[in-house]
Amino acid sequence: MQRCSTLAAMIIAGMVPCVVHAQTLEPRSYTNTPTGLNFLIAGYAYSEGKLAFDPSLSLADSEFRSNTEILAYARSFSAWGNSAKFDVVLPYSSFYGNGVLNGQPAQREMSGFGDPLFRISINFFGAPALSLKEYPHYKQDLIVGASVQVAAPLGQYDDSKLINLGYNRWSVKTELGISKALGQWTFELMPSVTVYTDNTDFNNGHRFSQAPEYQLQAHVIYSFHSGVWLALNGNYFLGNRTSVDGLPSDNMQANTRIGLTLVLPIDRNQSVKLYASTGTSSRTGADFNAVGIAWQYRWGDGY
Repeated sequence: MQRCSTLAAMIIAGMVPCVVHAQTLEPRSYTNTPTGLNFLIAGYAYSEGKLAFDPSLSLADSEFRSNTEILAYARSFSAWGNSAKFDVVLPYSSFYGNGVLNGQPAQREMSGFGDPLFRISINFFGAPALSLKEYPHYKQDLIVGASVQVAAPLGQYDDSKLINLGYNRWSVKTELGISKALGQWTFELMPSVTVYTDNTDFNNGHRFSQAPEYQLQAHVIYSFHSGVWLALNGNYFLGNRTSVDGLPSDNMQANTRIGLTLVLPIDRNQSVKLYASTGTSSRTGADFNAVGIAWQYRWGDGY
């Protein structure tokens, strides 16, 4: 019974990060953006769903819901003659989860800041660095780029609690982005891998380890002449198997999601993004629905 409880704890701790940070669907991450622009983004997302476990474990009927507010800043710049961008994201979440462990009801409710995310992306083919005045003469064909995103262990964390909004460890996500435009259509493919350092103060002093996550995103985007664009999104990811003090669990995840994104310009400087996604399959992990809205304001050279 103790082993089942330990394995259940490892699986929960390994899956909650996927609710907050992973399984994201981000179309147009590698478009050519004029240099010298700043972007301020404020957003809200709601998620609810279930956690899927090995049937042999004494954990059942696990559900969760979360509300997340996001504040982000991004700036475009030139890197070796190519367009590039830096962004930082700060999430604040309220999370509630409940289930039945060893026949007894269990729940966790918390709120606080999650781990901030820092990312640098560079388009090294097909997206030259352009000023705002030069940009109207640019027409996309094939863009190839890459990015590195780092999550810093600065979020809410209590080593006496099994589930937290911060993870007391670093993670690094490296991604390749390929974007091909055909008229008003754009097709994107983005493979990535995320690696994690160990949390050496997990659940009262234990060492928590997590295997890399491998993800593939795909997007089909249609851009209207009015500036509105709509994207059909999908991803597949696997990995994230966890262990505590060297004891491995049988919780490798292999999940897929699909979603829609709609962006509506308000004026020259502002736009609103609406998005929704749902899980289509889940071997082990979080199977959830998510909806969100984000407002973006941009300013900089030429505005």
